[in-house]
Amino acid sequence: MNNRVNSYKRWQQTSKKIQSDRNTRKFIRRLKVGYLPVFISLVCLTAFICVTSYPVAAQIERPQLVNSSSNYLQQGKQLYEAGQFKQSIELLQQAVTNYEKQEDRLRQAIALSNLALMYQKSGQLDKAEQSIAQSLSILEQFPAARDFAVIASSLNIQGSIQLDLGQVEEALKTWQRAETIYQQLNNSNGITRARLNQAQAWQILGFYRRSLNTLTELKQQLKSQPDSIVIAVELRMLGDALQLAGDLKQSRKVLESSKIIAQKLRSKENVGAALLSLGNTAQIERNFSNALEFYREAAAVTPNPITKVQAQINLLSLLVEGENFITAREIFPKIRSQLANLPVSQETVYARLNLAQNLWELGIQPETIVQFCTTAVEQATDLGDRRAKSLALGTLGNIYEKSQQFGNAENYTQQALSIAKAINASDISYRWYWQLGRLLKARGDIAGAITAYDNAVQNLQALRNDLVAVNPDLQYSFQKSVEPVYRESVALLFESQKDNPSEAILNKARNRIEALQIAELDNYFREACIDTNTILVDNVVDRDNPTTAIIYPIILPQQLQVIVKIPQQPLRYFTIDKSKEEVEATLQQIRQYILEPDRTEDIQLLSQEVYNWLIKDIESDLETQEVNTLVFVLDGALRNIPMSVLYDGRQYLIEKYAIALSLGLQLFPPKTLAPESLQVLAAGLVEPPPEFPQFPPLPDIKSEFNLIEQTGVTNKQLLNEEFTSNTIEENVNTTPFNILHLATHGQFSSSPEDTFILAADGAINITQFDRLLRRRDANRRDRSLELLVLSACQTAAGDNRAILGLAGTSVKAGARSTLASLWNISDRGTAILMGEFYRELTHNKVTKAEALRRAQVMLLKKYPQYARPGFWAPYVLVGNWL
Repeated sequence: MNNRVNSYKRWQQTSKKIQSDRNTRKFIRRLKVGYLPVFISLVCLTAFICVTSYPVAAQIERPQLVNSSSNYLQQGKQLYEAGQFKQSIELLQQAVTNYEKQEDRLRQAIALSNLALMYQKSGQLDKAEQSIAQSLSILEQFPAARDFAVIASSLNIQGSIQLDLGQVEEALKTWQRAETIYQQLNNSNGITRARLNQAQAWQILGFYRRSLNTLTELKQQLKSQPDSIVIAVELRMLGDALQLAGDLKQSRKVLESSKIIAQKLRSKENVGAALLSLGNTAQIERNFSNALEFYREAAAVTPNPITKVQAQINLLSLLVEGENFITAREIFPKIRSQLANLPVSQETVYARLNLAQNLWELGIQPETIVQFCTTAVEQATDLGDRRAKSLALGTLGNIYEKSQQFGNAENYTQQALSIAKAINASDISYRWYWQLGRLLKARGDIAGAITAYDNAVQNLQALRNDLVAVNPDLQYSFQKSVEPVYRESVALLFESQKDNPSEAILNKARNRIEALQIAELDNYFREACIDTNTILVDNVVDRDNPTTAIIYPIILPQQLQVIVKIPQQPLRYFTIDKSKEEVEATLQQIRQYILEPDRTEDIQLLSQEVYNWLIKDIESDLETQEVNTLVFVLDGALRNIPMSVLYDGRQYLIEKYAIALSLGLQLFPPKTLAPESLQVLAAGLVEPPPEFPQFPPLPDIKSEFNLIEQTGVTNKQLLNEEFTSNTIEENVNTTPFNILHLATHGQFSSSPEDTFILAADGAINITQFDRLLRRRDANRRDRSLELLVLSACQTAAGDNRAILGLAGTSVKAGARSTLASLWNISDRGTAILMGEFYRELTHNKVTKAEALRRAQVMLLKKYPQYARPGFWAPYVLVGNWL
């Protein structure tokens, strides 16, 4: 069975399932990498759909009907299995004519179904559609020909043709009809085949979880069955689904099983398909050496010409990504020749577009690339595939954009956008709006460009849930295909009113950068995390908490823009003429120095520079307004350093202000933490499990727990062997608490899969942890989680997205705030700080942000051994600061 795999460019990352032109939600869910070249590559070359369509039974147990013509069906089947479609078509055409003359309607219908399959395999979809429709019409019109097993088999073929035509919803319904018939016939193999095909359709429609659940159920059902092609195909489909769900380890394991079965059965086509999928998984894992080998082997093994081309284009893409341009240029002529000999189909259209983007990276003449795109437009038009045509036109526009032929670029982009809008394909529309915005900006139409970017953002927000669907490499895709839309639109807003932007423009820019924050969080966790139970921070500041200011630093390519919300005042902004590279270099240096001993003066010098960027211009306003709390909505690399360490030349920022981090305008309703109601569930692990030797013991956890207990808060403790994934789940569901305090090693990284906390029985992945807390929230709606404390966890150094794990943990768990550290520090210092934090909360009735400030200042001033910023600065409060 065919298996379509998408290759990608230097900034590309992996493959996706192609979509139908009737889908409005789907493709962005499978987006992996960014900017247009990557988008087109993904859309274009995804794993060929593993639809299980076989020739309709060629032998019918009716001896009185057997005649010389019956051999045509058997011979046609043999030619099909040998891949000799042209010869099979000629034979089946003769069989159809003979059976019609003999008025043998059943065999005529069977021959037509098989003929439709041959037409499909040879890329003649219009003839395939006509033949299968004629076959089913005969089966319905003539009672004597109404063999339900044949009808079900014919429906399977019809569904696969509909899928190739981009009619995914129709294909799904057709396969559901087939399953109903197989169930009536109690045909388990037929049921499996129909469900496999439905799983593929669900996947293309974007319902990954439903597809994965279906495939997982089928895997369990087929465990006891002997090896067969059906099982090999089912395992490959499951492997692909696991790949999309981000479970790469299981994906690899299942795909290897599929390959082994196909090898046992000597099915080179399915061996090649499995190798192609294994190459995909290796690519997603960034294991390029393995991916290259898989693609080379797939191209060598498979007899399927389209699979061969796909594997070679994937190979070329990886070579381009690795800047091995010489080898990539050497295989280009072979790919070009093979593409020219392929029949017109949706796959070949996408293959041409994907190759065109790779050719730009190879430095091939623009005229040659334009010809590839033009041919793709023509083929998509002939196929009647509007989605493919929009992609082809948009790609052509992108090639002209790169060539700086802006007139042609805008023309083709507008055509592509018109088609995408007509078929309600928001996932494509946002791309063309983005491309149009760049083109309008290039010719100086800033107002028009802003409108185009606004439309791009609106389409992205309409696709919010789709943007975060299960997907193997969301970080890379998001940074390349989504984040730039937001940032470039914000830069345009500032450019439109350079000297004195209005408050409306500032508010729009702030809203947009906050929308990016939320989108990043959704992207991180692969689902929409923020629910509708939110309020505006401005309302909190102006009405309920007038001593708090909100600071939004926005890192743009050439400038650092800072928007400030001071209570009872309109939005303010100022510009720092520092490029993104300069800002990031300074921040990286601070992060490096802060972890080294004897670099305090260097830290202060660099931190004073950042202080001047973010605070100096508003110092007097903050004092006049008697602001005592600063809430930062941080952007990019700014998340890597604690704002508490900023230095004004005499004092650290934490010595003057309580500090918190926020996602921005959208927050859970604020609520001051009442000291008398504090109930703590504390879990700690002194000795990490032996399989985690990289983490040292934490002997002062007992002291930390004692200090918390001495403050008088009600608490329950799970220490060492009492702290397991099972016991924490049990206590989360049964113990009354509003603070969950975890004193154990853990790490937050840019990938949820690599974000975890340690229990005595091993790592608890952040996704598992989230599910655990959600169940608690569902069971105890009367008691919200006010604070989540992670006293020994750390974020990955230099990882801009790691802080999203902290923020997201709080938001997804329903917690109002999270207190955690950006890096590990002294075990004893942590115990002292945590004890003081709880003491301030309970005895002095201050806000969480102020309690943390006082605890940090105490370490700084009262404990000389912990006076360096590396000891007291890493603690951050994320979320509600009250």
